[in-house]
Amino acid sequence: MKIIKFVFLIFILKYSICVADDEYKFSEWKKNFKIIALNNGISESTFDKTMSKVKFLPKVIEYDRFQPEFYEDTKTYILKRTSENKVNKGLKYYNQNIVLIEKIERKFQIEKELLLALMGIETNFGTYVGKMDILSSLATLSFDKRRSEFFTNELLILLKLVESKYIDYKTLYGSWAGAFGFFQFMPSTIKNYAIDFNSDDHIDLKNSYDSYASAANYLKKIGWRQKAPCFYKIDLSEDIPSIFLNVSAKKIHSKKKLKFFKKYIKNFNQLNVLNENQKVAIVTPDKDIIPDAETLSPAYIVFENYEIILKWNRSLRFALAVCTLKNKFKNEI
Repeated sequence: MKIIKFVFLIFILKYSICVADDEYKFSEWKKNFKIIALNNGISESTFDKTMSKVKFLPKVIEYDRFQPEFYEDTKTYILKRTSENKVNKGLKYYNQNIVLIEKIERKFQIEKELLLALMGIETNFGTYVGKMDILSSLATLSFDKRRSEFFTNELLILLKLVESKYIDYKTLYGSWAGAFGFFQFMPSTIKNYAIDFNSDDHIDLKNSYDSYASAANYLKKIGWRQKAPCFYKIDLSEDIPSIFLNVSAKKIHSKKKLKFFKKYIKNFNQLNVLNENQKVAIVTPDKDIIPDAETLSPAYIVFENYEIILKWNRSLRFALAVCTLKNKFKNEI
């Protein structure tokens, strides 16, 4: 027991030293970042009022290294996010907001089922928008080396939004990654796509009107095609060359006309294919992440709309889950 206690104390001591070291380095980073912010048009008064209480959050680094997209197999990931309970909760939200949802579908030509699916997966229909201090989260991830450039840019954009009074910095609580509102918009997405749909001279992404319309506007602008397919689950033959298998969401490669892949898809005749000339790709999402995963299963033929969801969240599993939940809502509404 004494040895266990000693080892535990050593662990705690080392952890405390590491955290203290990171906090010191973070303090130095914040001084340097202030210079960058001021050089990018942020006033000193805006910087001081928004960044004065910003802290280094070790938990954010932990979350960044251990995301579900990095360790859950596709079947588990999708089942968790498209359950019967999720569908029922979405139908309840739809019935409570039917006038708004139908209006937005007509205006933006984005299916209500897709918007429901995204809201359901992102925030469980607005019931879990996150409680993290977004400024501290973005600052921590900017300080971290893994994706520093991306999060530094997002933090600068957010400060500019505060500077222009586009956003009230006191409301900035959301996900560990710095996403905000019912649809979890990053600052760059807020800047480029958020709209004041209820015309109250204020954009509130924790409000059904502004958040729903902003999500529809975003999807429309990035190219979602209404009523077009997203994916089909397929059974691949063993002779398909590995070059045609996409295992990463970073860039979908080896796209061909669907008729080219026909000879490799054992269940092709069971698919509801209307146009064999459209370009598609094949994804096998488990191979590079799940230990001992099969090379050819699960496999999906993915269309243009699937890649649009990847622009929203660059995860093969996320896009599959969104489109699966969308289809479940379509069967119920």
